[in-house]
Amino acid sequence: MTSEAGRPRGRYFEEFSIGDKMSSQGRTITEADIVAFAGLSGDYNPIHIDAEFSKAGLFGERISHGLLVLAAASGLAWQLGFMAGTADAFLSLDWKFTGPVKIGDTIKVSAEVAQKREMPGASGGMVIFSVEVTNQRGEVVQKGKWSVLVRGKPQ
Repeated sequence: MTSEAGRPRGRYFEEFSIGDKMSSQGRTITEADIVAFAGLSGDYNPIHIDAEFSKAGLFGERISHGLLVLAAASGLAWQLGFMAGTADAFLSLDWKFTGPVKIGDTIKVSAEVAQKREMPGASGGMVIFSVEVTNQRGEVVQKGKWSVLVRGKPQ
């Protein structure tokens, strides 16, 4: 993704500062999302797809796959544009699933630059983001760190 001037929409490594914060718009998780993700992933755990089974479970109803929420969070972060055209690789994540996401819940992503490390030879460096996924009540449902290899400014 590039702008009219040919520059990528995202930020280069040098343009990130520790403490920079970004927040996404909301995205509602639907029953269709859960069914599609079950088909894509092959994860047909009844806690996700069986309403009757789920009534007797811990949450009293079906919940989203945790990895579906993580994937949606990645998409929400991408839509913010700060990595568009400058993120070369998602290197790692350290992630916690702290609460359920139910059908009809709306999630948002907040990311803050926690660390930066130049990587000579990689033409840029690693940016570590502290990320939180919250629901419509502001409850943190997932959180952790994403490490991303970000391209440096061209010489």
